[in-house]
Amino acid sequence: MISTPLARALRDSGLVWKPSIGDAFLIDRVEVDAEVFHLSDMTVEAHEFSTGIVLGFNGTTEWALDSVSIEDALWLPSETQLRELLRAAFSAFAVTETGFSVTATIDGFSRIFEAPVAEDAYARALLALIDASVGDTQLDEDIPLV
Repeated sequence: MISTPLARALRDSGLVWKPSIGDAFLIDRVEVDAEVFHLSDMTVEAHEFSTGIVLGFNGTTEWALDSVSIEDALWLPSETQLRELLRAAFSAFAVTETGFSVTATIDGFSRIFEAPVAEDAYARALLALIDASVGDTQLDEDIPLV
């Protein structure tokens, strides 16, 4: 699972979460940030209102929580989601002696991003891609940036 600091860095870089079934998240508050939740039709659902998205808890959690604003939730994207966000920039994934590496082409250069956890390697590559794309006037419309 992606580390909390890298998930925050992705959010802070402008990556927008569009909640869907199966997504993992935590409530980004110190008192509850150790528990990971997953969106599902049974326990936690995303409800879209004119004021924004609210994650509704359907009474099956251990503690009393009706809903939380999406702004208070921190998306923990999966390895698959991160690879999909890299799109054509992604070129290779490998197991290393110390963890994992992701190779991505950014600004025409092949770069390697390493981390002990696969999701973190992908997240580092995606952060570099977002950073390189922010100033690019030809930014791909499908990259979910603010």
